[in-house]
Amino acid sequence: MTSQEAARELLREFPVVDGHNDLPWALREQVRYDLDARDIAADQSAHLHTDIPRLRAGGVGAQYWSVYVRTDAPDPVAATLEQIDCVRQLLARHPEDLRPALTAADMEAARGEGRIASLMGAEGGHSIANSLGTLRGLHNLGVRYMTLTHNDNVDWADSATDEPKAGGLTAFGREVVREMNRLGMLVDLSHVAATTMRDALDASSAPVIFSHSSARAVCDHPRNVPDDVLERLPANGGMAMVTFVPKFVLQAAVDWTAAADENMRAHGFHHLDTTAEAMKVHRAFEERHPRPVATVSTVADHLDHMREAAGIDHLGIGGDYDGTAFTPDGLADVSGYPNLLAELLDRGWSKADLAKLTWKNAVRVLDAAEDVARGLQATRSPSNATIESLDASAG
Repeated sequence: MTSQEAARELLREFPVVDGHNDLPWALREQVRYDLDARDIAADQSAHLHTDIPRLRAGGVGAQYWSVYVRTDAPDPVAATLEQIDCVRQLLARHPEDLRPALTAADMEAARGEGRIASLMGAEGGHSIANSLGTLRGLHNLGVRYMTLTHNDNVDWADSATDEPKAGGLTAFGREVVREMNRLGMLVDLSHVAATTMRDALDASSAPVIFSHSSARAVCDHPRNVPDDVLERLPANGGMAMVTFVPKFVLQAAVDWTAAADENMRAHGFHHLDTTAEAMKVHRAFEERHPRPVATVSTVADHLDHMREAAGIDHLGIGGDYDGTAFTPDGLADVSGYPNLLAELLDRGWSKADLAKLTWKNAVRVLDAAEDVARGLQATRSPSNATIESLDASAG
C-alpha cells in the first residue's frame, strides 16, 4: 500500500477536523451570500478553495467555519450575525453532507453518520464589542470558539500584528477568558501577541486552541507560536492547529508578502482583499516578482517541530482555506489533506499519531472544555462586568 493509499484509508476512519475555514467570508465578499451563485454542492474550484465534493475528497469530517468580519466593519456584531446566518443557510441547504455540531458528542455522531460536523468560530474579539452579554449571545447561536484578536488590537487584548498596547490581556480581557471557560467556548490564540498567549494560558482553566497557527521557530512570523508557548500546551491540555498559509510557514515568503501587501495598498486595496479586481493586482505583482512556493514538506516541517515542542496529543490542522490568496503546492484546496498525511507517514509518523492529529485531539479538547464549563456553571453566575469597571484606561 502506498503512503497516499494508507492516508486515505486512515481518513475514512479518522477524518480531518479542520480548525479554520473562511468560506462564509468568501461567500460574503464574492456574491453577498447568493448561495445559488456559489453552490458548494458542485465544483467551485474556479472561485473557492472549498466545496462539498472536495471536502469529501480531502477526508474532512468536521469543519470549524470562521464567522470572521473585518476589524474596521462599521457594525461588527451585525456583520458577525450575518456570517452566522450564512453558515446556517449552508447547513439547511446541504443536510445530507453537513451536520450542525455544538459538542464533541455531535462531532462523533456526525462521523458515525458519514456527515461533516459543522461548528463555528468567531475570528476576533471585536465581534463582541466589549460586551460579555454579546459573547453569550454568540455562544447561544452556536459559536464554539473565539479568536481573541484578529490583525488589530482590541481594547482588552494585543494582536500579534499591531503595536503593543495592553501588554497582553487587560483585566477585562482576563474576564473574557474566564467567561468563555464558563460557557464552554474555546479560547483561540491564533492572531494574538505572544504576551496575550501567555496571559490567556495563565487565566484559562480550560484547554485553549490555536485554530490556524504554525511554529515561530521554523518561520519567524509573529502569527506563529513561540516554543515556550507550545511547551505549555500539555499542562493546559490545549492544541495548536498548523496552518498552510505560505507567508506563515515559509521564511522566504515573509519578505515577499510584505512587498506584495504594500503593492496592494498602493493600488487602493486592503492587503487581505481576495476579490477578482484585487487578485488581478496580486497576480500582476507575482508575474513581475515570482512568489516563493511553499510545499507539503514545508508544512510537515512545522508539524515535526511542533510535535517535539508540544507532543503529539496537542496538534491539529487549520488550513485557513478561502482566507488566503495563496496555498502550498500539494495543498491547493480542501482536497489536499491526504497529501500531508502521506508526507507524515513517509517521515515515520504512525497511524495512531495521525489519528490524533486529524480527529482525536480536536474532539478531546472540545469535550474537556465542555467538562470545565459544567463545573464552572455550577458555581459561577454569568459575568456582567464591563470594560469600564475593570480597565481604568477604558473609563
